Amino acid sequence: MDKRWERVPKEVLEKEKVVRPSLTYWQDAWRRLKQNKLSMIGLVTIVLLFILAIFGPIISKFSYEDQNLNLGNIPPRFEIYKVDDSNFVYVHSEYKLISVSEKGELFDMILPTKDDISNLKKEYEIDGNKVVLDFKNARKAKKNPKIKKYQIFVNDSEVAPLKKVFNRTYYFGSDAFGRDLFIRVLYGARISLTVAVMATLVNFFVGILYGGISGYVGGRIDSFMMRFIDLISTIPLLLYVILLMVIIAPGLKTIILAMGITYWVNMARIVRGQALSIKGHEYVLAARTLGASNARILVRHIIPNAMGPIIVSLTMMIPSAIFTESFLSFIGLGVSAPQASWGTLASDALGGLRSYPYQLIFPSLAISITMLAFNFLGDGLRDALDPRLRK
Repeated sequence: MDKRWERVPKEVLEKEKVVRPSLTYWQDAWRRLKQNKLSMIGLVTIVLLFILAIFGPIISKFSYEDQNLNLGNIPPRFEIYKVDDSNFVYVHSEYKLISVSEKGELFDMILPTKDDISNLKKEYEIDGNKVVLDFKNARKAKKNPKIKKYQIFVNDSEVAPLKKVFNRTYYFGSDAFGRDLFIRVLYGARISLTVAVMATLVNFFVGILYGGISGYVGGRIDSFMMRFIDLISTIPLLLYVILLMVIIAPGLKTIILAMGITYWVNMARIVRGQALSIKGHEYVLAARTLGASNARILVRHIIPNAMGPIIVSLTMMIPSAIFTESFLSFIGLGVSAPQASWGTLASDALGGLRSYPYQLIFPSLAISITMLAFNFLGDGLRDALDPRLRK
């Protein structure tokens, strides 16, 4: 055997093996995103929210505007009293009896046979059983929590609460008009997500193109386009909404139009900065040398290579759009009744906050969870799309 040639040691061959398969930029970003648990929790939450917002109100037996004044202000969990083996009642905070099942299904309000206003008593007849609701100690109970607000007597015998059950008719309880709060929260998610999607589309098409053209062309055109952005951003969003309400009736269209006018400004600034840094790269100069048009260079080279920061910025702007819509609805500049938005639900619940806190808790939780989910996803995308963090 020729001594000039020798076998390569096995250890050297092992070092030459490709340990990790070759991945594209987006495949590697998805791989890293899946490793971020908080980002995946945010992504799953957003997907579930979209599914519930789209299909929840469709499959429900209630709509966002269905009212039952007899079943207003009933919490998602309450105590029930046993009258007999087949009859159970719930004592409403307004001292009226609601017929319920043992599992928590609501039927209807029971009308009293005798209403003794002077002694603060109500008498009922339920399948031959005499039921008395005595709430004469209600005022004393406000000063001394140890005193019972009311007492229930069935056939002259005091009855203790049987148990606490969940509301099987209105899962999140009902509002002052007896409307299903669960469906109204889901319908509010439709409105908030609609605003978020529309703001994202405006950012994507208007903001990216405007900022890309400004950064790529440069010179006087860039200066003029940036001064136009400064002019738009000096006027507050609230003023745009008020001015549009004079022309258009207040509602979802007004909010979407106002946000469409102003929300693309920050995206345009981000894309302009990316375009200014990318247009000096070798592949852009090579494309220009080969005779590619400015539009082709912008669409095929500059914008695709700036998609990482663009996607992260879009994800971060969505919760801001949702919160802005909720705030405008909260102060009365959003959707009009009986339509439900998370902001209007929170505004309507303020009046009865001490008596019915659940009416504010659920829309507030919906806003908080949605914003956290988008922020978690945005943080994960920022890390996943950063080539410097690639391992």
